Amino acid sequence: MMWLTKNEDGTPTGSGFSKPYCYHIDQFESLRPVYMKVIEYSRAMGLDIIQGDHEDAPGQLELNFNYDDVVRNADRLSTYRQICAQVAREFNLIACFLSKPFVGVSASGCHTNISLWKGGKDEIVPCGNKDIPGMENVFHHRRGGTNVFMPDGKDRRIPGKVGLQAIGGVMEHLPALTALGSSTVNSYRRLWDTGFWAPVYADWGYQNRTCGLRVSAPGRFEYRSVDSAHNPYLMGAGLLKAFDHGITKKMDPGKPEQNNMYEQMKAGKQVQKLPMTLGEALDRLDDDKVIQEALPGDMMKVFMEYKRDEWEEFLATPTQWDLDKYLDCLP
Repeated sequence: MMWLTKNEDGTPTGSGFSKPYCYHIDQFESLRPVYMKVIEYSRAMGLDIIQGDHEDAPGQLELNFNYDDVVRNADRLSTYRQICAQVAREFNLIACFLSKPFVGVSASGCHTNISLWKGGKDEIVPCGNKDIPGMENVFHHRRGGTNVFMPDGKDRRIPGKVGLQAIGGVMEHLPALTALGSSTVNSYRRLWDTGFWAPVYADWGYQNRTCGLRVSAPGRFEYRSVDSAHNPYLMGAGLLKAFDHGITKKMDPGKPEQNNMYEQMKAGKQVQKLPMTLGEALDRLDDDKVIQEALPGDMMKVFMEYKRDEWEEFLATPTQWDLDKYLDCLP
């Protein structure tokens, strides 16, 4: 997400607090008081912040917390956003989870590293705090168990059979999953502004940031078709449903792509492209009965009604771009 400066009336100035230099220690340090306060509050709320860096957009920081089960992960991401909003008020900044506030620089994704485990048990992990009052449940973390995505052959890059089948399920349902992971009109600004590592094609690879899913480490996949404004509960449910379908049907994901996807497509490779607008993504979700099952009860109906309304409102709303482009046009 990005830390933006703001005007006296609370609106953004149009720039981030720091300069857009990726992995730049000085720019990272310029935000030290901010992220240290975020870490302090996060640990008090049971989030085990483990690392961070400055990314390549203005004011853009990535902070990572330790993995856990899908519901706790969603709880902690939702809590983290509220923490950032509070810290921003204290420092007179804007905590921006809008994916693409600026043209020509990287957007904010929310790349989710995922694996599939069985077993393990819950333990209390105080995250550096010993005497903070509150419910013990806040500090529960799952420990131990078996990661069934781990490689089972000599090539440690290749996931085991279960992992490959799960990848196959995600590849099969990636267009519909995009509606959950890229759930705003602004999400698709990220996909259209090419050259900034946003995933546009439904493919997978090893350490390949141009694919929708990459094997980021043995036993772990990074799902990349998701941005900083998504709902982690719906995203987690959708991914689990895709895993289940891929494993049940023993889906083959095909060979991993090891080259730049943009270059491969120019060379003639045939790969399904992700939806490039919110409206198109909703159509793909409307067609996918499997992923719809991840939104039980009235959730699917409510989600589609709100998101269709959001898309239609956008289509009907004149913007500054319209004025800049056409105001002086005398056809």
